[in-house]
Amino acid sequence: MDLGSLYILEYLILILQNNFEIWLLLFPMLIIVELPLYLLVITGIFRWAYRQPPPDPTHFPCISFIITCYGEGDAIQITIDTLVEQVYPGQIEILAVVDGASQNHETYLAAIRSKQQHSSRTDRRIKVIPKWQRGGRVSTLNAGLALAKGQLVINVDGDTSFDNDMAYTMAKVFSSPYTLACGGALRVRNHTTNLLTRMQSIEYMLSMQAGKTGMANWGVLNNISGAFGAFRSQLLKQVGGWDTHTAEDLDLTMRLKQYKVRYPKYRLRFSPHAVGHTDVPDTLKGLIMQRLRWDGDLLFLFLRKHSEGLSPSLLGWGNFIFTLAYGVIQNVLLPIIVAGYTLYILINYPPAFVLALSMLLYSIYLFFSLLFFIVYYGLISERKSDWKAALWLPIYPIYQFIMRLLTAFAMINEVVRRSHEESSMAPWWVLKRGKKF
Repeated sequence: MDLGSLYILEYLILILQNNFEIWLLLFPMLIIVELPLYLLVITGIFRWAYRQPPPDPTHFPCISFIITCYGEGDAIQITIDTLVEQVYPGQIEILAVVDGASQNHETYLAAIRSKQQHSSRTDRRIKVIPKWQRGGRVSTLNAGLALAKGQLVINVDGDTSFDNDMAYTMAKVFSSPYTLACGGALRVRNHTTNLLTRMQSIEYMLSMQAGKTGMANWGVLNNISGAFGAFRSQLLKQVGGWDTHTAEDLDLTMRLKQYKVRYPKYRLRFSPHAVGHTDVPDTLKGLIMQRLRWDGDLLFLFLRKHSEGLSPSLLGWGNFIFTLAYGVIQNVLLPIIVAGYTLYILINYPPAFVLALSMLLYSIYLFFSLLFFIVYYGLISERKSDWKAALWLPIYPIYQFIMRLLTAFAMINEVVRRSHEESSMAPWWVLKRGKKF
């Protein structure tokens, strides 16, 4: 270590010794809020890796795939092809629901061509369902659910493709009669496009694939993705299907958690080896717009729509504490605290101290990112080529920090403007007519 680095570290230690409030602001935030989550996820991953895997299914139920189609064009044929080509001995029903088919005639015709292409398959039934009037994502999903004949329903996005063993892997999870629903793993298909897509690829590996594996094995799965989730069709209909507004996946997950409190044997599961591939935003504007919608939806769901449902009696103590700590505090409040803390440090302390503190925080988050990646690659990853992502890990903590600042802005934006009502997931007249919370 050179003299300049030693000087900065000594300067940081001196200021921290004389400014006790920095310790109060910095380290309790890191240790009290985030360290327990890291420990819970890592131990959950080890628990998943070393427990007895589910047996191969002896019964192969009919699976209905509901594809939400809107503006994919010819790309919808790739999604349908990967579902038809599943290595699965049971029946598969593919419901391509085209929202706003009058405006999206190209997507509608592409789905029709796929249906004709695979018409000879007796074990694969494709239905193209045009919704001529656009109603949004939720109405598209519920239209498919109303027509689904399968015992299992899997919702997928129209721009997502799948490994050919996905349906079989999902069937294994549902061979247990106590599996209520199961999330599937999403990987970034366009990860080599640029730096933004590489960062999102790491995020999907660590925060989604690894994170959800760990959480699910402690019974506190945070969300079953709206782009890839599997359900028992009768139970899904029993809880009312998908509901209006946005973040329909998180809303449904909350209602399923409330349902299973009355039936304690049921479990919400996550299958890291049932894999789908999706494209993520490859421009800064696209990424910002996506995260403004995602993060604003969190505040709307937790503090508006489900504010009365955040109780131990409805969620159970485990999910209540977890949702309060890592749904509300970490995802809604902590980004605002981080943004305010950053501004406070920049205004009140000299640049050398800010640099030294930044180096300390960067080192902490890089350490946890490396640890998570090692655990993920060693215990979860099904692709040897994933090691290449480790080369980009030194940039990942910076990306995480920028995303937190963006989340802070999204929370303020939602409070001031109810930004979830400006989502592209549904027409304005659907969101505006929805019940106000």
